Amino acid sequence: MLIFSLTDFMGGNWWLQISGQAELLFAVVSFIVNLLVMTIVFYVAGIIVVGKRRALFSDALVISLLGTVVGNICLLFFPPVIGLLLSLIVWLLLIRRYYETGWLGALAVAILAVIIYVVVLVILAFLFAIPFLLFAGLATL
Repeated sequence: MLIFSLTDFMGGNWWLQISGQAELLFAVVSFIVNLLVMTIVFYVAGIIVVGKRRALFSDALVISLLGTVVGNICLLFFPPVIGLLLSLIVWLLLIRRYYETGWLGALAVAILAVIIYVVVLVILAFLFAIPFLLFAGLATL
């Protein structure tokens, strides 16, 4: 019974089973985890591209926080294509400003950050998908 509940919970309608307060808590925790992961990704990308002297962890945290907030505001108040372009410009401006680099350096940090983020995402998805695959396999027995 527990296995069926877990596979049903992981199905397509799990978001509907969360109450209002838990939904807010889930959103806040998700934002904090995403902010932490993005900070680490920007820190590593900054160290690789601009060096350890200019890439500080606090700068990566500020880039992640401001980029997320301002990027979401751009996407909220502008049409999708314009919002994405403005969001990209904001990210590049933040990287350029806090890592004290030029436009090409900021673009290199951004591209490397995307690559690192995708690699981390694939690794985490693989690591967290294994238990669910096991539960799904046990449910068919």
